[in-house]
Amino acid sequence: MTASGWSAEADLVVVGSGVAGLTAALEAAELGLRVVVVTKDAADSGSTRWAQGGVAVVLGDVPGDSVDAHVADTLTAGAGLCDPAAVASILADGPAAVAALRARGATFDADATGRPERTREGGHSAFRVVHAGGDATGAEIERALVATSVGAGLPLLTGHVAVDALRDERGAVAGLAVLDDHGRPGVLRAPAVLLASGGYGQLYASTTNPETSTGDGIALALRAGASAADLEFVQFHPTVLYDGPATGRRPLVTEAVRGEGAVLLDRAGRRFMTDVHPLAELAPRDVVAAAITRKLAETGAECVYLDARGLDGFATRFPTVHAACRAAGIDPTREPIPVTPAAHYACGGVVTDLAGRTAVPGLYAAGEVARTGLHGANRLASNSLLEGLVMGTRAARAVAADLAQLPPPAPVVAPSPAMRTAPRSVVQRAMSNAAGIGRDAAGLAAASDAIEAATELGVPLDRAGVEDAALTLLAQAVLAAAGTRTESRGSHIRTDFPERDDVWQAHSIEIVLNDADQPVVRQESAVGAA
Repeated sequence: MTASGWSAEADLVVVGSGVAGLTAALEAAELGLRVVVVTKDAADSGSTRWAQGGVAVVLGDVPGDSVDAHVADTLTAGAGLCDPAAVASILADGPAAVAALRARGATFDADATGRPERTREGGHSAFRVVHAGGDATGAEIERALVATSVGAGLPLLTGHVAVDALRDERGAVAGLAVLDDHGRPGVLRAPAVLLASGGYGQLYASTTNPETSTGDGIALALRAGASAADLEFVQFHPTVLYDGPATGRRPLVTEAVRGEGAVLLDRAGRRFMTDVHPLAELAPRDVVAAAITRKLAETGAECVYLDARGLDGFATRFPTVHAACRAAGIDPTREPIPVTPAAHYACGGVVTDLAGRTAVPGLYAAGEVARTGLHGANRLASNSLLEGLVMGTRAARAVAADLAQLPPPAPVVAPSPAMRTAPRSVVQRAMSNAAGIGRDAAGLAAASDAIEAATELGVPLDRAGVEDAALTLLAQAVLAAAGTRTESRGSHIRTDFPERDDVWQAHSIEIVLNDADQPVVRQESAVGAA
């Protein structure tokens, strides 16, 4: 690659420029490391900027709330698959992580006394979600982190997609191979690579995720010898604006709208969540999304409706949602908002410890790309931005500590450039039809067969090729895990196994690549809910 491309050196290469990636990069730079951030689009084009609701954190100033209560809510939402130690550890570090973010320039909404305003979202027992710009929290976080990075002179290599982790003959990371927007190759030589590249919402035809969310980081980690877990748990956000059949990124209607009093109605105008769960519209996301899906099947309707007409100051409190509604010809202050579920968040990812280390020396992961044990089978609303802040910081510190004990360099072994790839349209159609909300053995097998029949081996020549290869690998990985989990739990709903099985399946399913570079379930998995 370097014969016709370029090469550069760093101590740490960060893949991704969202909340986890930039938090890690800034922390690592402050620790004295030479850092390069690689992102395949503009610096602010990832998922972070689209996050609306806020950051779930216990700052200690809300009477009756506590970190222990936040832990309990997270464990309940995670449906028996969270790692309790990971949950307690990450949530306890939340206040310090938010304080560091504010020190880097992020401004949260506050009352007249300067105290951060709070909202409540699904699955939370208290008003503990801090927010910015009403419903533009992610955009404010991304703005602050990008501005701080630019101001600090942090090298940002935009328009470059990560292709493969380079490893030495001992299996340790030695750098990162990339392609630019024109397909020109390059190599960043570094003893540490941190994946912070987000999730894989683009596996599905309809998603809240931007075009960048193609699972590149998880695919790269699997090819490098790491493992992934909980991939079958794809969270579908219950309320995405419906303005007719469409594909691609769909506008989100933040859960905070329900947190502040909006209710869900069927097409006859009847409220239905009160018959489903004690928390009604504020039940965990998997419960609400499944209930909407059942209601659509029962009635033959294309959407349900979110009635927010009773909320005061809607346009001020939720400017992003209000603008999206008005663009679709809907006035949320006068009529209910048509909504449906859509693919939203990957609860699983690359298996890491609580410092962001994977099983591959020199390879780290943080944010949505990683599986820390925080989310289990269903992420609690607004825990994702918090995890990105906490784990981005921890991963940077882990890299600094590990580099202080770095062994002498060893020869680099070039990875095979060929990857298995199916057309994106085939992958998205198969996954949307068989691996959304409601799955069964026949559908999962048919989806796998359809993708396999369309798969060819080739060398990706550009960003689209790398992304399509990643989506192909991720699709088969999700299908393998979903087919193995013969129960319904959290965001994984099997119509042929509708009950939860806490006797035989109260553990995470771990995925690795076999000798043919195909994802398979690891039989002797060390990953569990603890």
